[in-house]
Amino acid sequence: MVSKYQIVLSTCPDEQSAQAIARALVEQRLAACVNILPVMQSVYLWKGSIQQDKEQLLIIKSTVQHYNKIEQGIRALHPYELPEIIAVPITNGLNEYLKWLENPE
Repeated sequence: MVSKYQIVLSTCPDEQSAQAIARALVEQRLAACVNILPVMQSVYLWKGSIQQDKEQLLIIKSTVQHYNKIEQGIRALHPYELPEIIAVPITNGLNEYLKWLENPE
């Protein structure tokens, strides 16, 4: 079964960029809701060396049909050279909540 709904994950280096991206996606009606989880520690390999940074995680709830525009919106506002943008399908959930993802008002 193909899901109509998704969660898109993206990390940001600071609160300012996280807020800007979250607000833009909701204002453009590309996401019903964006949660910002503050100050997590990321350890990753980048250009041959191990990096460790504090980041903020965006949890973007939307429909699959908006993925391409969400990706474009994040890329346009994101300060990273290669931002994390990962979509995960929502296979189950409260029916009323999932319907709200389609028509947030």
